[in-house]
Amino acid sequence: MLMHLDLLLISAARALVEVAGFALLGQGLLALLTREQRHANVFYKILVIITAPVVKAVRRLTPRRILDAHVPILAFFLLLWLWLALALAKRYLCGLHGLAC
Repeated sequence: MLMHLDLLLISAARALVEVAGFALLGQGLLALLTREQRHANVFYKILVIITAPVVKAVRRLTPRRILDAHVPILAFFLLLWLWLALALAKRYLCGLHGLAC
């Protein structure tokens, strides 16, 4: 079965957004569980490496008056909205191509 390129790109972008979103969610949960010792946690460090590009991009887009501690939360919600927008785009493209995705 031939998959359309636009659906492939939307699905790949959605997968990347899901990985980043779940990594931010995991980072937040570990921060709640480990509190001050989170920077010594290996899994927290791995999640910080995964989410660093998204958090840095959101930091560049937001005004300086937003605290650095709030940027990952904002990044998570922006990823959530992006994921929903990509889901709607995929649904539209599936309907356009006559597919049941």
